[in-house]
Amino acid sequence: MGSSIILGIFWHFVGAASAACFYAPFKQVRRWSWETMWSLGGFFSWIVLPWTVSAILLPDFWGYYSSFSMSTLLPVFLFGAMWGIGNINYGLTMRYLGMSMGIGIAIGITLIVGTLMTPIIQGKFGALVHSSGGQITLLGVFVALIGVGIVSYAGMMKERALGISTQEFNLKKGLLLAVMCGIFSAGMSFAMDAALPMHEAAKNAGISPLYVALPSYVVIMGGGAIVNLAFCFIRLATKPELSLKADLSLAKPLLLANALFSILGGVMWYLQFFFYAWGQANIPVQYHYVSWMLHMSFYVLCGGIVGLVLKEWSGVGKKPVRRLCLGALVIILAANIVGLGIAS
Repeated sequence: MGSSIILGIFWHFVGAASAACFYAPFKQVRRWSWETMWSLGGFFSWIVLPWTVSAILLPDFWGYYSSFSMSTLLPVFLFGAMWGIGNINYGLTMRYLGMSMGIGIAIGITLIVGTLMTPIIQGKFGALVHSSGGQITLLGVFVALIGVGIVSYAGMMKERALGISTQEFNLKKGLLLAVMCGIFSAGMSFAMDAALPMHEAAKNAGISPLYVALPSYVVIMGGGAIVNLAFCFIRLATKPELSLKADLSLAKPLLLANALFSILGGVMWYLQFFFYAWGQANIPVQYHYVSWMLHMSFYVLCGGIVGLVLKEWSGVGKKPVRRLCLGALVIILAANIVGLGIAS
């Protein structure tokens, strides 16, 4: 396996680790509605950081974006908005199915749709199936899906051992939302593929291959931002139990702490795709579709590791922890199989 491919897999792991940890600062926010907290963190992750990073990278910021036709920018934006819808459904899936079952189904569907639909749409799936490297890579995707399932089942065992139940459990509604979340969240993978002309233009502008994807985030995350912020603002304006004015009227020390924790969460969220770009830059173009599989499976893996570090698995017994470790090993195996397939 080439050093570049190994480096690409490593950066995807770093990005996934940031994704797995990004919600930790949000948990430190006190006496704010979720909508206020999410809006502030999202404003920095979806708007401030993409625009700032792109302004630093691009020699001619406005000239770069104005050089693209609407037929190029619109699909990128709409796929970003599609991802934004999936982002909202993700939270609702957790509400009706619980964390473990919700993550297992939603991430599993997202992994399959986001990974395999790109080569199918491009008409390259047949070539992958009939090449030895493609067959090995697809095997890795299948093994990753098994690993995600094992880790999610371990999470369900943990919840049962700790007596955690979902008060609003609704299997029918939860499964529908999980499927929607899985499909719509894959919009980020589609957006990355649709943004390839933007990556090429950034490369021609003299930007390093590690950073060529970052300017496209202005458009991709702009689509996601509109959906997420609109959802939050509508709820803040229409729900009697929510009040932006009350959230902003807290004592200054608490207000400042809440703002800083929300912004930190947003920065960590953005960093997952910052390093995603680095990972994809080190993987051959014909295998870019596996970047999404690596990101999603490593996300589940890192989530389990973070849970162990924070001692969330204390008192659950050895069996759930063993299942978690087995699932982690299967995901690591999947990453190695994918790497071997790319190198073949």
